[in-house]
Amino acid sequence: MSAHDQLLVVIDPVARRSDGESVRIAKDVLCGGSEARICLPEGPEEFARALARRGSRRPVVVGDDRALLRAVALLHRDRWLGDGALSLVPVGTSVELAHSLGVPRGAVAAARAVLDGSVRRLDLLEDESDGVVLGDLSIPAGAAGAARPGAGVPAANGVSVWDTCRSLVRTLVRPPPAQPVRTHRLRVEADGELLTDLDRLVEGVTVRAGDGRAEVTVHHAAHAEPVTARALTVTVSGADFRYRADALVTGPVRTRTWTLRAGAWGLTLPSPTSPSGD
Repeated sequence: MSAHDQLLVVIDPVARRSDGESVRIAKDVLCGGSEARICLPEGPEEFARALARRGSRRPVVVGDDRALLRAVALLHRDRWLGDGALSLVPVGTSVELAHSLGVPRGAVAAARAVLDGSVRRLDLLEDESDGVVLGDLSIPAGAAGAARPGAGVPAANGVSVWDTCRSLVRTLVRPPPAQPVRTHRLRVEADGELLTDLDRLVEGVTVRAGDGRAEVTVHHAAHAEPVTARALTVTVSGADFRYRADALVTGPVRTRTWTLRAGAWGLTLPSPTSPSGD
């Protein structure tokens, strides 16, 4: 059996707790089609040790977006991503990043893609502290959306209890005034070109790796047209700010530079002739 067929399957503890049935299915498919060593780390340190001891085996992560980001960050610091490829079976409640990268939905389809798919080289953003961004970068981070009380509670005709109560309240209580949009003073440079400076109010900045360049969008206040650019390096500075990189919030920082690394990492995805599994 070739080294390509030898897998190191690292199953994130959050995945085991949140959806044990999908984990079991993924294990059955992977072990049925390859020589797989199964690792069941109990926390981040054991997760890191398991990847560090992968040897010649292909690493496969069974877990959510945070497990994927943790694995990519560890392998990036190990300077392994340029030559190797990571595989993923998304299991958990937060897997939208994985699906946006092309990983199939469903444990069976994703596990089969690990066995039968091909490696696609993808871009990432790297900052000066060795942090990586695979999908979206937002500055400032903003508040994470809180789950509303009663969401998902079914009622008659497909209307939730929460929606019914909210409609009743609207008839009794005047709606609160709209909250003003927060603005910030940020300096944004793309490949040394100044996109905005501290004298102009900014509502937010988004950066995304795309087709060999970072796509930068600066949203100004007062309904001004956004400023866009494509660049290899993006530097943001100003008063202390936080930023959201994929699913993680970092900061506060006063300056940060991101560099686009084209084709910096490999992810096993379904071959073009394979079914999508959606």
